[in-house]
Amino acid sequence: MLELRPGCECCDKDLPPDATDAMICTFECTFCADCAEHVLKGVCPNCGGNFSPRPIRPAAKLAKYPPSTRRVFKPDGCGGRDAA
Repeated sequence: MLELRPGCECCDKDLPPDATDAMICTFECTFCADCAEHVLKGVCPNCGGNFSPRPIRPAAKLAKYPPSTRRVFKPDGCGGRDAA
């Protein structure tokens, strides 16, 4: 089951379970579409893989299968982007 991490690892933007701009790699590293495209140029800085849109978990399933609360924020590992 996907972890559905709550934010972008580069800019720390909130990415709730219904976010249409959440992107993930094969290891579920999570980024907003803006960072994935413009900062990372489509390559995950953690594994070197590509990104795919993160699926949206149906709202009716969130109670039984809640999203993760584990926030990962690595501004230094995101193409030199400065921390906010």
